[in-house]
Amino acid sequence: MQGNSVDLIVGLGNPGPQYQSNRHNAGAIFLHELCRVYNGQLRHESKFAGEFGTVNIGGRDVKLLSPKTFMNHSGRSVSAVCRFYKIEPQNMLVAYDEIDFDVGITRLKEGGGHGGHNGMRDIINALGGRNEFYRLRIGVGHPGHKSMVANYVLSDPSKSEAEVISAEIDNAIRVMPQIVTGNWEEALRLLHTQDNQGISK
Repeated sequence: MQGNSVDLIVGLGNPGPQYQSNRHNAGAIFLHELCRVYNGQLRHESKFAGEFGTVNIGGRDVKLLSPKTFMNHSGRSVSAVCRFYKIEPQNMLVAYDEIDFDVGITRLKEGGGHGGHNGMRDIINALGGRNEFYRLRIGVGHPGHKSMVANYVLSDPSKSEAEVISAEIDNAIRVMPQIVTGNWEEALRLLHTQDNQGISK
């Protein structure tokens, strides 16, 4: 199963030190670790309302974006980069926290709805309803009732949960060379070798 190549990877989160380690910032944590692993540097770009950089992954130059808007305005940052560099949604991967997955489950998905995630909702709206981009969904668990979700995602995971999420992020980073080159079968094989993860369509 050959996928599209990836030109832009986005990691979602809220700006500011008080949010830095929150469950809701799992995507941003992933992006910063990816940048570190590939010896990149993120610099604030006001025209993109976020931190922006470029790294070489799998022989491809890939742009990295960490929006510094608040989560529910992520689309402004993402759409600005897509317009400036003429990047189509199908050549983008967005990493974010997924409350529908337990801690320890991280999945790749192609296209689909926003699943109630405010950052994803805003990105789809800002792209004119186009939702065919790839997603890296990092499981952070669910508090048990929807009324508790807001406080839950805006708090830090326990130490043991944070360690599992960090390991999941490491696993996802290992398959980025396959993902950015569109080699989905190999990415799936590697994810299954490392963990009981998978790619869902």
